[in-house]
Amino acid sequence: MPRLAAALCLLAVGCSRCAKEPASPPRDRPHKVDAHTHFPPEATARVIALMDQYGLDAVVNLSGGTPGRGLEAQVAAAERYPGRIFVFANLDWRHTLLGPGYGERMAEDLIRAKAAGAKGLKIPKALGLAIQDAQGALLPVDDPGLDPVFDRAAELSMPVSIHVGDPVAFWLPPTPANERFDELSVHPGWSYFGESVPTWDELLGALERRIARHPKTTFISVHFGNAPEYPERVSELLDRYPNLYVDTAARVPEIGRYPAEKMRALFEKHQDRILFGTDLGVGVEPSQLMLGSTGATPPTRADADHFFRATWRYFETADRAFPHPTPIQGRWTIDGISLPGDVLEKVYGGNAQRLLGLR
Repeated sequence: MPRLAAALCLLAVGCSRCAKEPASPPRDRPHKVDAHTHFPPEATARVIALMDQYGLDAVVNLSGGTPGRGLEAQVAAAERYPGRIFVFANLDWRHTLLGPGYGERMAEDLIRAKAAGAKGLKIPKALGLAIQDAQGALLPVDDPGLDPVFDRAAELSMPVSIHVGDPVAFWLPPTPANERFDELSVHPGWSYFGESVPTWDELLGALERRIARHPKTTFISVHFGNAPEYPERVSELLDRYPNLYVDTAARVPEIGRYPAEKMRALFEKHQDRILFGTDLGVGVEPSQLMLGSTGATPPTRADADHFFRATWRYFETADRAFPHPTPIQGRWTIDGISLPGDVLEKVYGGNAQRLLGLR
């Protein structure tokens, strides 16, 4: 389905409009681990170059593949750069089409993924929206048949990054009144309006039931808990489930709309459970890049500089009403939350290092 395809745009790298304004922070900054990126093994060298340019010390590649179908190549590519790239495995969803026992079969694959070098597991938003069982029915996020996978992840100490649903606006009519109209105009297949899929609330309810059912499994609910429109709801879930973490990938534009004082308080309260992430996507061709989302025209070097500069500005400054990192995601400005140094160190890298055993 088009909405579930990973979109990568062309990057015009020749632009130097922002040459006078450095895109990366000073070297006395906290250690940075981007817990949410996507790229094939052939793009690894480009990723390292981008990391060095924009001040990322390590990244987690959530597009690791499955044993025998890409995972080994991803791990081998990462191992060429010790301490810089860590790989999460994916599941082979073809198992669900083979009838009962698919969860057990996937759990066995997870053992092989761990042995191959995977640090964790990534569950895509296709679960609940597109993946089907042997009878052609949508497989829900909290499907009991998948319980063995999440239980095995706990046994193997493999955190589970899980993407459920999409922005709330994707369920609303894709008209100019929709605040994500620019994005939906470029990607009409991302709209769920009028389609036979669960509602946004139904998906989030299923996610909570999944987390509650596996208290020994560590969940990373990506895109700011898959509910950046409702920070209070995310905070309540973090209060309720000590096995839950969230990342910030591609949702600084959304969370940046909320009062800075409230968001700073949320980050301070849950400072040990929030991971920095960007949703950076890097393609095989030298010109391919995804900066949280994609627009109608290829991004320029200036766009990439702005993406990272605005991201650091959100976390590190008390600036008000400045352009957010990903303009295609909405026509509004954001306010910086000026995190204290100790909190910033945890969010930027310390929490990921601890959670993934990187130190």
